Amino acid sequence: MWTWFHQLASPPTFYRFADVLAPWLFGLAVLLIGVGVYGGLFFAPPDYQQGDAFRIIYVHVPAAALSLSIYTLMAVAGAVALIWRMKLAEVAVVAAAPVGASFTALALVTGMLWGKPTWGAYWVWDARLTSELVLLFLYAGVIGLNQAYSDPRAGARACAWLALVGVINVPIVHFSVTWWNSLHQGASILSVEGIRNPKISGDMLWPLLVSLAGFYLFFGAVWLRRMQNEVLWRERNARWAQETVAA
Repeated sequence: MWTWFHQLASPPTFYRFADVLAPWLFGLAVLLIGVGVYGGLFFAPPDYQQGDAFRIIYVHVPAAALSLSIYTLMAVAGAVALIWRMKLAEVAVVAAAPVGASFTALALVTGMLWGKPTWGAYWVWDARLTSELVLLFLYAGVIGLNQAYSDPRAGARACAWLALVGVINVPIVHFSVTWWNSLHQGASILSVEGIRNPKISGDMLWPLLVSLAGFYLFFGAVWLRRMQNEVLWRERNARWAQETVAA
């Protein structure tokens, strides 16, 4: 197993591995997102309080979950990059940041669209909304920091440090609704209590779980493709990279 992981860390091996896996992830993602969103729009009943406005959760909740998961993943990859100096871990950090920023922006926008009919305002300086906005700034900081360095390895290590420092905001975002007074509703399924006793009926829950799985697979496909591009750019002078481009 360790031998396989060591081989996978090799840029040519990873590139070929990602080239095989990414299309499968993308195909499954499209299928699951389609089924989940369709089920949420046409099969799930209206919420007894929010009516049809609640249906935005089938995009908002997966986007919000990914915004936290991706930054956590970046922090873990950043630790690996700093401790073991693994090039592929550096690539993982810088490749994930723009995708995470996109999902965070999507979570904020869909949350605002949901907040208007629910709270009567697109934006309030609520603990959850403010900490999620800070998360978007952290993603932007990683992206900007990476662009500021001419040496890609030095830039990636700086991004890894920022990811490690900024990850403290992830639990703040997640637990903000319980630590402070918040207009935002508590977790329905994305918590230990939510898994044991979901606060959402089954006919509303299954499309959400399917959509959530689809969004995670979509991220996996996009992340692998971005890592491939970054690896190819870094190794552009290597023979295998030139042969890959020529092919």
